[in-house]
Amino acid sequence: MEDSSNAASPLPSAPAAGPAPASGSAANAAAKTVSLYEKTKKIYPKAVSGLFIRWRWILVWVTQIVFYGLPWLTWNDRQAVLFDLGSRRFYIFDLVLYPQDFIYLTAILIISAYALFLFTAVAGRLWCGYACPQTVYTEIFLWFEHRFEGDRAKRMKLDAGPWTADKWLRKSGKQLAWILFSLWTGFTLVGYFTPIHTLTAEAMTLGFGPWEWFWVLFYGFATYGNAGYMREQVCKYMCPYARFQSAMFDKDTLIITYDAERGEPRGSRSKKADPTALGLGACVDCNLCVQVCPTGIDIRKGLQYECIGCAACIDVCDSVMDKMGYARGLVRYTTQNGLDGRWTRAQMWRRALRPRVLIYTVILIVIVVALGVSIAMRSPFKVDVVRDRASLARIVDDGVIENVYRLQIMNATETTQSYRVAVEGLPGLSLPVTAPVQVASAEARWITVAVQLPPESASRAGSGAHTIHFDIQRVESGGAAPATLREKSTFVIPR
Repeated sequence: MEDSSNAASPLPSAPAAGPAPASGSAANAAAKTVSLYEKTKKIYPKAVSGLFIRWRWILVWVTQIVFYGLPWLTWNDRQAVLFDLGSRRFYIFDLVLYPQDFIYLTAILIISAYALFLFTAVAGRLWCGYACPQTVYTEIFLWFEHRFEGDRAKRMKLDAGPWTADKWLRKSGKQLAWILFSLWTGFTLVGYFTPIHTLTAEAMTLGFGPWEWFWVLFYGFATYGNAGYMREQVCKYMCPYARFQSAMFDKDTLIITYDAERGEPRGSRSKKADPTALGLGACVDCNLCVQVCPTGIDIRKGLQYECIGCAACIDVCDSVMDKMGYARGLVRYTTQNGLDGRWTRAQMWRRALRPRVLIYTVILIVIVVALGVSIAMRSPFKVDVVRDRASLARIVDDGVIENVYRLQIMNATETTQSYRVAVEGLPGLSLPVTAPVQVASAEARWITVAVQLPPESASRAGSGAHTIHFDIQRVESGGAAPATLREKSTFVIPR
């Protein structure tokens, strides 16, 4: 912000004893532009090896094999997992779900939320550090960057240096790898909604539909931008979990902590030096814990909301302790109570079964069991009964009262099924004799039925709306056991 006014200027004023400037040029020359915003410094995470980084890569491989491989898996001569929005069918292995089954998605989201609460209460940000898509894809994109540009020092030197042919090649190769991987990711996502084999054939001729083009490019661009450039900014500023995680932490939550009592005062020394004689703690002030951190924080300053719990600082600190001949655990997973009380690992884990954790666990188990029972007891077909809107009731031959209904029968199995329709609720209520209704696998079929009531039965029942029930029975065929579904409706008798 530029301001040439002496009264508003944040700069020190000129000494009063000096001569006044002849014109405003001297004052203007003294003014300068002060930026109100600081440019975000790029973080160059250093590669590290150790127990926790191995676990991170195991989760990377597992999650990506599932994501990229599942659309190619065949089940019952179709794609194993397919969300066919056009026909409003959702196939998950043996399950065939309809929009009416949206309650199952709600239950899955609730289970995910409670699982997140439980894991956070016990061990902090495990999800963020090991399985979050932002963490996983950032790790993959960093791997590409390491392959093309080298480790931390080489990348910093390359970015600071002039644009040479070598720099162009390395940067171009990295960008090409990022773009291809991002497009493959967008293509795979769309493959969950459009059959992947159909989508592959379309890709060969670039014959995607409008929405397919949009989602391939949109999700690919989101992956490219978030994992390639924004990286830690997503975790620090865009992800709401970093903001409300403290509500799920307590002093018995496992967190990554620097043992200040053991590590301070910090300072460099040789391997042979006695830190006690030098008055130093175990921390050699190498700053490697900062260099390996993907969000660029210093864990020695205590728990910070930017920490995603990746444990890279633990791995690198343990390697330094090994080289110095000191005990591991200067930076480690521990609890605040465990650190203050110098508890053993067994003591800390005993505190894991505290009321908050038990409540989360019980609720999670109840919801999971309820979802499992609901799916196991789910009807193999569904029926919707809709009254004919054109006429609530009509009188046909011989004074017979007739109501017309439309029934939608949805076959939730993988084979063609036959169904018989019956009705009851009023004496004398009948349906014309019809053949069984054939419904193809995972399909829905509308049928029209006319329910009739003799005039004498209508007189005894009286005018108005009367409750009736449709019984739709699945005929035993193809090894499928018979099943019956009852749906409620009303029969109107005019005055």
